[in-house]
Amino acid sequence: MIGVIGAGAFGSALAVAAAAAGRPVLLWGRDPAAMAAAEAARAVPRLPGITLPAEITCTGDLGALSGADALLLVVPAQQTEHFLRENAHALPDVPLVLCAKGIEAKSLRLQTGIAAEAAPGHALAALTGPGFAGEIARGLPTALTLACADPDMGRSLQEQLSGPRLRLYLTDDVIGAQVGGALKNVIAIACGMVEGARLGASARAALMTRGFAEMTRLAVAMGARAETLAGLSGLGDLSLTCNSVQSRNFSEGCAIGSGAVRPGGTVEGVATARAACELAARHGVEMPIAAAVADVLDGALTLDAAMGALLARPLKEE
Repeated sequence: MIGVIGAGAFGSALAVAAAAAGRPVLLWGRDPAAMAAAEAARAVPRLPGITLPAEITCTGDLGALSGADALLLVVPAQQTEHFLRENAHALPDVPLVLCAKGIEAKSLRLQTGIAAEAAPGHALAALTGPGFAGEIARGLPTALTLACADPDMGRSLQEQLSGPRLRLYLTDDVIGAQVGGALKNVIAIACGMVEGARLGASARAALMTRGFAEMTRLAVAMGARAETLAGLSGLGDLSLTCNSVQSRNFSEGCAIGSGAVRPGGTVEGVATARAACELAARHGVEMPIAAAVADVLDGALTLDAAMGALLARPLKEE
C-alpha cells in the first residue's frame, strides 16, 4: 500500500496515479470531515471532476497509514518541519518520499535535510520534475525524477510509484534534483512578471536561459552534478513552469507584473526566492535574477527598477 500524506491537488494526483497502476492507496488529509466527505462522494479532493478510484481510501486518521509500504509526503515546503516534528512518531518506519519543491526559509535546508533531522530513522527520497496535478490525475503522460541515495531503495520505489502514464527516472543526485525543483519556481515567478507586464517573449526566453544558469551554478556549488539540472528536475520543470498559467508561481508573477490581485494559495517560489539568495551568498554564487525576484516580492524594488538593474549589469561572456 502507498500512503499519501497531504490531500491537496498534487498529493491527490499522485494518489490517483498510484491507483492507476493497481496499487492500494491511503490518502490522508488534515481535515477529517473533508476526507470523510470525499470518501462518501468518491470524489478526489481538490481536483473537481475526477472520480476517486476504487483503490484509494480517504482518511483523516494518520494511524491508518500503519500498513503502508512507502509514504509520499506532499505538504507545503515551509510546513514540512512542523508536520514531521508533530507527527513523525505516528508514521510507520518505511521509506519517506519528499514531494514539496522548496527551500526552507528559516534554515535554508532542502526537504530531505529537514526530514533527516525531524524524522530520524526514515529512509529518504525526493520526487520532483515537470508535472501538473490536473494532468497527472487525468492520466496524461508525465515523467518525473525520483532522487534517492540508496540505489536498491531507489529502484524499489521507482517500481512501486511508476504507472501506465507516470514514468519515473532515477538519480542518486538528491541535492541536484531538489535544488532544481525549488529554484525553477523562482525563475517562473520572474517569467510570470515578464508576461504580466507584457515585456515580450524574447525577455521571457532570456530569463529562462539565464535563470537556468543561476540554478546550475548554485546546485553545483552545493555539491550537485550539472547534468542533473539539465534533466527533468531542472530544465524540464523550468520549461513547464515558466510557460503555463497552470503554474501557481507563473500565475503569481503574472499578477504582480500586470498589477492584478495575486491569486493566493501556496506559492513555493515566494519563500524560496530569498532563501536562494541567502544560499547563494553563503556559497559565493551570483544569482541576479533570483535577487531581483526577491527584491520585488519584498517591495524593495519595483518591477521596472528590477528589470533596469538586470539590463544594466556589466556585459560579459555567456
